[in-house]
Amino acid sequence: MPIINRVAEFHEELTAIRRDIHAHPELGFEVHRTAALVVENLEKYGVDEIVTGIGRTGVVAVIKGKTNKSGRVIGLRADMDALPITEAQPSDHKSTVDGVMHACGHDGHTTILLGAAKYLAETRNFDGTAIMIFQPAEEGGGGGREMVNDGMMERFGIQEVYGLHNAPGKPKGEFAIRPGSLMAAADFFEIEIKGKGGHAARPHLGVDPIIVGTALVQALQTIAARSVDPLESVVVSVTMFHAGDATNVIPQTASLAGTARTLTAEVRDLVEKRMGEICESVGATFGAKVTFNYRREYPITINNPERTDFAIEVAKAIVGEDKVEENVAPVMGGEDFSFMLNERPGAYIFLGQGDTAGVHHPDYDFDDDIIPIGTSYMVKLVETSMPAE
Repeated sequence: MPIINRVAEFHEELTAIRRDIHAHPELGFEVHRTAALVVENLEKYGVDEIVTGIGRTGVVAVIKGKTNKSGRVIGLRADMDALPITEAQPSDHKSTVDGVMHACGHDGHTTILLGAAKYLAETRNFDGTAIMIFQPAEEGGGGGREMVNDGMMERFGIQEVYGLHNAPGKPKGEFAIRPGSLMAAADFFEIEIKGKGGHAARPHLGVDPIIVGTALVQALQTIAARSVDPLESVVVSVTMFHAGDATNVIPQTASLAGTARTLTAEVRDLVEKRMGEICESVGATFGAKVTFNYRREYPITINNPERTDFAIEVAKAIVGEDKVEENVAPVMGGEDFSFMLNERPGAYIFLGQGDTAGVHHPDYDFDDDIIPIGTSYMVKLVETSMPAE
């Protein structure tokens, strides 16, 4: 079961779609053009039903098999949004929108799923129902959460769900996956420090919020170094530090912000608790008021073991036994497909695209060569799980 011949035949058509999406990137929930392009193509493919506005700007398509004796319903998901990054790499499909680009390959994911929709609507060689999920706002907006909260799983009767992400640095055309925690919970925090400003020549008369902030930055790193079991994974990153407007003035306030990434619920709870304790104690040490806010955003992406075994079986049938890594190391990046996996069993898999610039980099571009592989994988998830009689 290598790449499906029919899928290979419309590779050029899919590449043109992918490059069109790439040239016209959109952020967050504002993926109106992209969603319209998805709908336009789904209508051409002759799917049975198209519903828009799920999770604000998400699109869901229904494709029925030749028969439905099994009553099974499988969801396949792709994300549509881009990132606020200025594209650097030159190409004939370079972003036409200033400061916005598809730096994570969601243009490729959307195209892969459109290819699967085209093939499945054309052949319908399965017994059950396939649901195509085109999601907005993966990059920090929680579009997956919004689609789930809109009742998508219940409305379409989805019983299991699958997703895919391209993987720069992994061998081109090879798959990688693992059961259990695959990607980290992505949480965000803000810390506001109120000290006592004054003249830079008389620091003893004030409470310097910059000193408090630098102490906090250092102390927060002890969570990974001294509070969490060394065999567990955690990343606490302070990514913003703002204070002061003049060289001769100790400011009144400072603010920090950043992200915490964890792979288990227990470590996630511990990190939030320790961060709060550190903020309180450091503030008391220096006589400053420290306000701490912690926001749990994306849950841990947890692959169902049985569904992961099934995904491995399908991937191996497409690319070969030796081209599927079955126990890849977890990734500390977050993924809001986790909201869907919290609702239904399923699996998320990586598809290598070779030695290219990494995601979220201005030189990144999706490799169109892997479109037929990804599309074949999505198709075979449906056909293998719900075989036609």
